[in-house]
Amino acid sequence: MNRKIASILIGAAMALTGATGAGAGTLEDVKAKGFLQCGANGGNLIGFGATDEKGEWSGIDVDFCRAMAAAIFNDPTKVKFTPLNAKERFTALQSGEVDVLSRNTTWTMSRDSSLGLQFVGVTYYDGQGFMVRKALGVSSALELSGAKVCTQTGTTTELNLADYFRSHNMPYEVVAFEKNEEVLQAYEAGRCDAYTTDASGLYAERLKLTNPDEHMILPEIISKEPLGPAVRQGDDKWFTLAKWTLFALLNAEELGLTKANIDEKKTSDNPEIKRFLGIEGNFGEPIGLPADWAYNVIKGVGNYGEIFDANIGPSTPLGIARGLNNLWSKGGIQYAPPIR
Repeated sequence: MNRKIASILIGAAMALTGATGAGAGTLEDVKAKGFLQCGANGGNLIGFGATDEKGEWSGIDVDFCRAMAAAIFNDPTKVKFTPLNAKERFTALQSGEVDVLSRNTTWTMSRDSSLGLQFVGVTYYDGQGFMVRKALGVSSALELSGAKVCTQTGTTTELNLADYFRSHNMPYEVVAFEKNEEVLQAYEAGRCDAYTTDASGLYAERLKLTNPDEHMILPEIISKEPLGPAVRQGDDKWFTLAKWTLFALLNAEELGLTKANIDEKKTSDNPEIKRFLGIEGNFGEPIGLPADWAYNVIKGVGNYGEIFDANIGPSTPLGIARGLNNLWSKGGIQYAPPIR
């Protein structure tokens, strides 16, 4: 049985039974084993999920899992990472191999409704783009008629690619591979004219090329790619915990709470900050967490803006501007409900 069929069958079974992969509930299982098992990118996607020469993980998706560990254990290091490729990721979550999937995964209706998954929210608003060699002499994706395009199987990019070229009446040839590193190798070897994936991924993959400056990202964004973590359906407490971990990261930035200043903010008279820090109310109790769970998240990993800037922001090699991923109050669309 191939992975695709297995994924569909497991997803269907879980949708029918409401299985959580653990009779006692995911949070109880995680607490019992003493760590969170996080499904991450196995292809070393710089800025989102990658390991260095010492095997240390880094990236936005990685830091989300560390934030969950901080919420649960008051220790962001109590997480283990399982590297997954695009085909493996959903089966790993459905089967209970991982507790949460945080691996640059696009939230779509079919994934939300037929795979036994629930998306927590959006950690990065992205869109699919194209990378080409500058020597190709094109400045727009509309000039790629007849091109060979490299992409990865098991992702939304193949369908988006087909939709884009068909809507513009342009012929093309897809050159697809299962693993991300195979796609990059084929592109660098000249087996295709263009490489397509999420624009954030293109910026990351470009840095791995022998001569990055010889390649460019075309301006067109051809799809909506809201990337975010997912959990299994059927465990509402776990889903709520994961969802509010993301909301805590966003609310902290909006409230001006950082890893460096959160302790001094304990004396604040701001009622929103008091609720956030657990000084007033106990909003963690309904999801099995202590009153100061949100404080622990920010003390452990920082707020959303800090995570963004440290991994992919303007001062990093990727140099990505906040754009849509800025707070709603600063021209972006990142927004979180209040803790109250």
